[in-house]
Amino acid sequence: MPELQLIHRAKGPFEVTLAPLAAAWNGDAAPLARMSIDKRFTGDLDATSKGEMLSAGTSVQGSAGYVAIEKVAGTLHGRAGTFVLQHSGTMKRGTPSLSITVVPDSGTGALTGITGSMQINIENKQHSYIFDYSLDEPA
Repeated sequence: MPELQLIHRAKGPFEVTLAPLAAAWNGDAAPLARMSIDKRFTGDLDATSKGEMLSAGTSVQGSAGYVAIEKVAGTLHGRAGTFVLQHSGTMKRGTPSLSITVVPDSGTGALTGITGSMQINIENKQHSYIFDYSLDEPA
């Protein structure tokens, strides 16, 4: 019988800095933008992350998409290690849809075996996260 994994919840604020990077091509027809991501998480996740984002806008106001990968390094509820988050977001005429999940088998150190998903909230230009995750517990 498979073991049930406990779901843990981590919360807190974070700061993010985005900076433009060179795109794969240039010119008026270039539909993509590329950015570096630097984050500082506090709260239950005490960590930094670095990553890259690729985005595309459209001719319709409020419609766009982005994908990103970021490597997170620090402590999560006191457990030290790293893991990778994968983002996939779309905006359809102002209605957002966002999925942020842990890349399978990306955890290291005391975060080996981590799985989960993260929500991002933005209120009054302040960013916060809710991270629901499970860890392979020792048998």
